[in-house]
Amino acid sequence: MAEITAALVKDLREKTGVGMMDCKKALAENNGDLEASIDWLRAKGLSKAAKKADRAAAEGIVAIALAATEGTIVELNSETDFVARNADFQNAAGAFAKLALVSKDHDALLNATHEGQKVSEAVTNLIATIGENITLRRSAKLNVQNGVVAAYVHSKVDGADHLGRIAVLVALESAGDKAKLEALGKKVAMHIASANPLALSEADIPADRVEREKSVLLDQIKEDPKATGKPQQVLDKMLEGRMRKFFEESVLTKQAFVMNPDETVEAAVKGAEKDVGAPIAIKGFVRFSVGEGVEKRADDFAAEVAAMSGNKS
Repeated sequence: MAEITAALVKDLREKTGVGMMDCKKALAENNGDLEASIDWLRAKGLSKAAKKADRAAAEGIVAIALAATEGTIVELNSETDFVARNADFQNAAGAFAKLALVSKDHDALLNATHEGQKVSEAVTNLIATIGENITLRRSAKLNVQNGVVAAYVHSKVDGADHLGRIAVLVALESAGDKAKLEALGKKVAMHIASANPLALSEADIPADRVEREKSVLLDQIKEDPKATGKPQQVLDKMLEGRMRKFFEESVLTKQAFVMNPDETVEAAVKGAEKDVGAPIAIKGFVRFSVGEGVEKRADDFAAEVAAMSGNKS
């Protein structure tokens, strides 16, 4: 049996919002496996982990850069929000986003030249200058052959529309009016920032993610008093309905459009074709939120968990 450390209990609690003792029990039931414990808590109805697991757990900033029919996003992380407000830090993030436009991938970006040195070296110099750990954690590029790459930045930095806490790029392919297409693209990007879809289509959701969801939902059905004694075909229908809801909430085209919840994103884009003057296809999107998936530094809470659990991290 794996040791259930205070740090592990703390991590599960931050990801799920569930009480410490329930987190400890979940970890014990799943031999310390964090992801399995999240699923176990969800199956027991104790957690909405799928919606909470991406909470920002680090500070920093995301930056975008646009050029013709392509765009990029980079995330520059810091230890504190104070550093994220530093002008040198923000200027570096913006410059790195522009360099990402002409870089093949993230490794190429780290080796690109910025002010006479590699980007990776520039980050190291920022650490020395600012006095806090800084990481250029990730970058992404999106392009389209004929159409626009539109962007939206949420929680913007004052006076800097390309910097913020959440940034989205969305590629729309169409031969129609570019200005109207870009306006539509920004609305779709705003929706993505708010709704945080997993994928563009059902087919784009990884098979293991779908199977994991099915497993969780089956466990939920087993725990549901309404399912007790029901024939298998009824249980299958229950699973089918819950999976349909999962896809409606997770797939961009199937989600209710935040600007008009009476229609899906797919319907909203289709309805805009007359105004744009040509068919429109969503070719892809990228969404970055500061710190998603990054663990926070340990704090005094770990000691509190240790006292309650009898373990040391």
